[in-house]
Amino acid sequence: MKARLPEQYQRKSMGDMMKQAQKMQEDMQAKSEELQGKEYSAKSGGGMVEATVNGDHEVLNIKIDPEVVDPDDVEMLSDLIVAAVNAAVKEAKDDYNNEMAAITGPFSGLGLGGLGGLNI
Repeated sequence: MKARLPEQYQRKSMGDMMKQAQKMQEDMQAKSEELQGKEYSAKSGGGMVEATVNGDHEVLNIKIDPEVVDPDDVEMLSDLIVAAVNAAVKEAKDDYNNEMAAITGPFSGLGLGGLGGLNI
């Protein structure tokens, strides 16, 4: 009598692995397209400046509280805008990376980073 390993430990044929890799790539492409349309917002200066970007890291909107506008300190306003934009872009990147990691989980140790197309 031969002992059988549970299905998850059995070797897969090359064809099965290729099908699984192709499905993963299709899933990654679909998720990437979904995330491109998503919006990410972040605030700086205690909420005085808010930036909104999309999944392609394009700035969609900047909201500035009139109280923070000081003609004698334009540099501070610039810093707050940069901080808000950078925080929103980071949020978009983190979301992308987390979503792709969820899809590629079983393949994460195989060095298949190029399958996602976008490596941000």
